[in-house]
Formats: sequence, C-alpha cells, structure tokens
Amino acid sequence: MASDDEEEYGYFYDDDDAEEDAAAGLEQAPAPPPGRSADYWAITQESLPAAQKQDLSTVMNLLNVKQHQARALLIHHRWRIDGIYDRLDKGRERMLRDAGIVLQENNMAAVGSTTPWRIVHCNVCFEDISMGVVLTMDCGHCFCNDCWTQHFYAAVESGKKQIRCMEVKCPAFCDEEHVRRLLGQKYPEMAKRFNRFLLESYLEDNDSVKWCPSTPNCGRAIRVGAGERYCEVECPCGLSFCFNCMAHAHSPCPCTIWEKWNAKRSDGESIKWILANTKSCPKCFKPIEKNGGCNLVRCKCGQCMCWLCGGGTGLEHTWTSIAGHSCNRYKEESRGKTADTSREQMQRYKHYYDRFKIHGDSCNVEKQKLGPTLKERVRLLESDLKRPLSIRDGDWLIRAHRRLLVSRQVLSRSYVFAYYMFGSDLQMQPSVRAGLGVARNLFEDQQEQLEQHVERLSELLAGADVVVMPEAEIVQAKQKAVTFVKTVERLCGEMYKCIQEELVTLLKEPVTIAPYRPDGPDKAEELMA
Repeated sequence: MASDDEEEYGYFYDDDDAEEDAAAGLEQAPAPPPGRSADYWAITQESLPAAQKQDLSTVMNLLNVKQHQARALLIHHRWRIDGIYDRLDKGRERMLRDAGIVLQENNMAAVGSTTPWRIVHCNVCFEDISMGVVLTMDCGHCFCNDCWTQHFYAAVESGKKQIRCMEVKCPAFCDEEHVRRLLGQKYPEMAKRFNRFLLESYLEDNDSVKWCPSTPNCGRAIRVGAGERYCEVECPCGLSFCFNCMAHAHSPCPCTIWEKWNAKRSDGESIKWILANTKSCPKCFKPIEKNGGCNLVRCKCGQCMCWLCGGGTGLEHTWTSIAGHSCNRYKEESRGKTADTSREQMQRYKHYYDRFKIHGDSCNVEKQKLGPTLKERVRLLESDLKRPLSIRDGDWLIRAHRRLLVSRQVLSRSYVFAYYMFGSDLQMQPSVRAGLGVARNLFEDQQEQLEQHVERLSELLAGADVVVMPEAEIVQAKQKAVTFVKTVERLCGEMYKCIQEELVTLLKEPVTIAPYRPDGPDKAEELMA
C-alpha cells in the first residue's frame, strides 16, 4: 500500500494547490469530456418509427424529395447523413441517380388522375387496361395494378425492402406508399411484413445503430453519432459495451487484442494448475505430471529427469538414488539456452492474468459492497440537520467512488494490453521495434503510478465514515478525495494517450482505442416514441 506522504512521488502536484482546488473540485458535476459531440440514444420497438422519421425528415427537407426516395438514399448510404452531405458536393442529380432514385416532373401518373377512361397496354400481362387501374411510378413506367401487386408480393416474399420497377433494366425504386396500398388491398399480412422490413432496415442497414448485446436481450438498439465507430456506450439496461466489436467495454485495450485475450483467458486456470503440479522436461520442455512415488520420471520423448531438481538423468536408479546424479546441495547456476521457455511463457501469462483478475475482482467488491455503503453514509450524513449544510453535502463521495470504479477497470485492462503489446504475439515493424523500450518504460511507469493512487483512493473511501467523523476530518477527507480523483484522471488520460500515440502506432496494422471517459462509457438516453 502506498504511503500517505504526497511528496513521496515527484510527479504529484503540490498539496497546497490541490487543497485550493478542493472547494470547487467535486462540488459541481464534472464538465463533459472535451471533444464529445456525439449523442447516444437507446431505441426500442416503440421508438423505432420516431428514430427513423428523424433521419427521413432531415433528408426530405434537405433535397426536396419524397419519403421513399429519402429512404432509398439513406439505405444506399447506410443511413449516414454525413455521407449524403459529402456526396451532395458532387451534384444532387448524380447522387440520386446512383441511389436508384429517378425524378420525373411530368409522368403518366398525373395523366391517369385526370383521364381515367384512357386505355393503356400492360407489357406484363399484355392486356389493355383502363387508366383507372394502372399505376405509374416516378420513372414513368406504368403497369396494371394486378401485375404490380404480384410483383410486390414476390419481392416481399423473398425478403426485399426496396422493390425496383418491373421495367427491364429500370433502376428506380417503387414508391412504398403504392406498395402498402396495393398489398393492403389483397394481401394485408404481406403489407404488414413490408412495413416491418422498412422499420428493421433502420437497424440492419445502419452503421450507426446496433442491437444491445445483453443476455437476455433487453430489446434495445443503440444509436451513436456519425463516425463514432470506436466508442463505448452504456445501455439503459446497465450493460456497457464496445460499439465496434460488441464485446463488453474493454478500453484501453484495442478490439483485436481483447478478442485474443478472451480466447486465451479460458486457459487461465489450466495454466495455474500446470505451473503448480507439473515440471518441464529438460529436453522437450513439455510439462510432466508425476503420478508415482519414485523421483525418477521419464518423459514421452524418452528423457529421464529427477523430479526434485528437474535435471536430466539416466534411466538407471534405485528407490534411494539415481545413478550418477546428486541434487541435495544447492547450486547457483544459470540455465542459459536450456531455459524452459514454455514455462516462462506460462509464468509471464500468469503474471498479467493475476493482476487483470485481482483488479477486476477488487472493482466488483468496490461496486457491490463499498458502493451501497457509501450511499448509506451519504444518506445518513444529509439527514443530520445538526451539521452545517456544506458538510451535509456528500455527493463528493459518490462521484469519487464512480471515478474509482472506472480507474480500476482501466488498470485491470491495461495488463491485458501490456501482455500482448510487450510479448511476441503482435507483428511489429523491425525498424520501429527499437523504440518500443522507451514507450514501454513510459507506459509501465504510468501504470505503476495509477495502481498506487487507485489503491490510495480505495483506502480513503473505505475509511471515510462521514456519519461519525468530526467536521474537520470530513473536510480533510474531501480534499484528499479531490486530489486522488484528479490524479487518477490525469494518469488514465496519459496512459490512453501513450497507448494510442506511442505504442499501437508501432504495429504493422495500427489500431484505435475508444477515448477515455472519466465517468465511464457514455450513457445512452431512451428515445421517446
């Protein structure tokens, strides 16, 4: 546990400065992190039409097009309005044409509305049909209602949500209102299915919307801002997840590394058992389990070894000794090139896995036990009318606890990143590997400092029984909490910066991590229906 003497660490700013800031430090809610501009929304089945209508209305007003044309354009651009703005610079007509949208000012639909007695020829059923039962699309092609209905039925039956005109090689999409009307007259269930397809397209074809991966599923989809691919978000159901890979929130660990870790983590207990119950063959380095009383063990590769010291021996032995071998005296020796690399790799994994798990377990305890304890202390403190109002305000405890949990999670996951970044699993340019040592020293120094201050903040909050503490001690505890919170925030931010700017850029395939948020993943708000 770190000492309480603040000056023990040269990187820590003066206590006097911290105490001057304490009066305002945790009194007010923290300002939003710099650079945050995206909104995060939770969409339910009830609010899905409203969410879709927002984007449709934006494009309809921007380009002066109908709803089905706006939908076709949004689906073409995977519901990215910023992508539509970018393409608009190259010309409105070209952008619409590329999305299969055909605009025609004077088509036969207008004629049909004023001359219903006119007879036209349907090129599908080859019948002469009255204009009153003929439908003309935006592209100007017209066919009888029966043929259109069968065409719509077949398209919806095959799962299509965008239905093109029946004319050969015509790229235009049919007006969804016409599809609903004709299907509703003859196949109402198919019309309902078509409506469902249109709603679901907002989720299935939208790069900015994904289902919450909670188990069991909460039924919400999360929408993030345009371009917010690498971000972490908290669903109203309580699950925090990475929007890019859909795994549980894992920053500052990149998605590719977290995926490798999850695949390997299941081996953690097995590795611990192997290290505790086996020894390595001095020839092939594979682990050997002793299942008899004799201390001479023979590997499958044929090599014999002494179980007491792990050294290679011959086969000749008795119950009391091994021929030509003695190991009762301790000897200082280096194994050199014969070092057990496989066991060293397991020891290395255990080093990082233990620290990952210990900090993760500590976070769970601090969340499940310390959290409710602090809330109860705050409740009792605020109800003590004998104390001054400034003392009764205990929100600083709750905010400091929230920072503690976030910092603990960052610390835990930083060991996952370090295991792979400083190992041999990731490909790195030979020309830049020489610079890894400097960046590694910086990272591990930040990690060590963060670890020390997280433990000190945890100790402070656990011992802050503000219900019985004198007022002077409450003020002092609050000042220390402000100091520790600012420090862990700074160290977390610097660690994220080191990872993104100094370390992952050394990889052959650079990756991106979600930005650091002192309060944890951004919370998605429920979108009203």
